[in-house]
Amino acid sequence: MKVIINGIDGAMGKLLKAAIEKTKDMEVIAGVTPTGFDGAYLTMAEYTGPADMVIDFSHHDGTKPLIDYCVERKLPVVVCTTGQTEEELEYIAAAAESIPVFKSANMSVGVALVAKVVKEIAAKFGECDIEVLEIHHNRKVDAPSGTAIMLADSVREARPELHYNLGRSGMAKREPDEIGINAVRMGNIVGTHEVMFGTNSQTITVKHEAHDRALFADGAVAAARFLAGKPAGLYNMDDLLE
Repeated sequence: MKVIINGIDGAMGKLLKAAIEKTKDMEVIAGVTPTGFDGAYLTMAEYTGPADMVIDFSHHDGTKPLIDYCVERKLPVVVCTTGQTEEELEYIAAAAESIPVFKSANMSVGVALVAKVVKEIAAKFGECDIEVLEIHHNRKVDAPSGTAIMLADSVREARPELHYNLGRSGMAKREPDEIGINAVRMGNIVGTHEVMFGTNSQTITVKHEAHDRALFADGAVAAARFLAGKPAGLYNMDDLLE
């Protein structure tokens, strides 16, 4: 499988390149980055050679040119970038009507399993307070993380009446129909996510810790293998786990 890496000069792009180089069924056929790192193409449109898949670890600002390129060339795309606006997410979803698109806020299989677990707990644990805590390195720009929102969304699939309270502050007390979502930024933490369910008598905590960013590259490789040969549609980690 010939893969184009969009964002090849970023921390994740480099890890993805290393992960692909260890495989026997995939190869990096081209890299794209505005810096021209290591001979990479400056834009997606510059590369017109053979390709089977695009994996994106760039920046959400480049959503439109990325998706336009993949639609024009009928290439499947794994979108690992997070922080998209609602308009950009709609653009990705529209592209899935004509090409296979894999989109996940977190490329970890472990996080996908956590999302399944918290949905089941939310459905069966009854009336409880629900809080999401996410901790990342001090260079991360978006807050709360896409993964925190993804986990909260999983809770809301079982409890659609709940609403989000981002970074609680002020004098207002906690409302019974809210999910608190809190972000911490410090040091070089790869990523920690906790979902806590609490009543007056007990607490359930589901926690995932990422120890090495390479796990996201491995997830992207798994997603690319899954997406190969699939019909047009929007896929995510739930589909990969089935």
